[in-house]
Amino acid sequence: MQASVYDCIDTPGTVIMQINVSQQMKEPIGSTRKYRLDDTTDIEGVNTRFTGDIQLTRTDRGILVQGTLKTSIELTCSRCLTTFTYPVVMNIEEEFFPTADVFSGTVLPLPEETGYFTIDEKHILNLIEPLRQYIAIVTPMKPLCSDTCAGLCSVCGQNLNEGQCRCNENKVNPVWEKLARLNSPDT
Repeated sequence: MQASVYDCIDTPGTVIMQINVSQQMKEPIGSTRKYRLDDTTDIEGVNTRFTGDIQLTRTDRGILVQGTLKTSIELTCSRCLTTFTYPVVMNIEEEFFPTADVFSGTVLPLPEETGYFTIDEKHILNLIEPLRQYIAIVTPMKPLCSDTCAGLCSVCGQNLNEGQCRCNENKVNPVWEKLARLNSPDT
């Protein structure tokens, strides 16, 4: 059963990716709330489960979100092409800026810097986009299922992690045959 967005760490339950911060925006600067996050959301077309603890702190400009979240993503090894689970631990620290005043509802000016996150006009802080960006940053460009991955045979395509192939090791791939003849002592 999914808990409401108001459940804090002191009470049983978890919060979802969208947190209503309207009450905290009315509190003095420095006020904090701690949440235990346990939710699954769509990241790049894949249901991804995030768990961890976050703290929301009221700042003079908005809400600072800090915490450590864990997840895992499915990747394809760049050497052997097998799918494997890649564990991810993210230390998040992002400030969210309100788009509307919590008391009057008037539109607020946004910061001049780029790359900021906002709290919508209904005072909902949405963690999905920053988490998507964090996943993109920590995903390796050439993922490996293990540091010792042997890859695929360049001739027959056998996964060398599952056993040796039956190719003749001296046999040259036809694509490279003419190049191999250049090094041959017979030429």
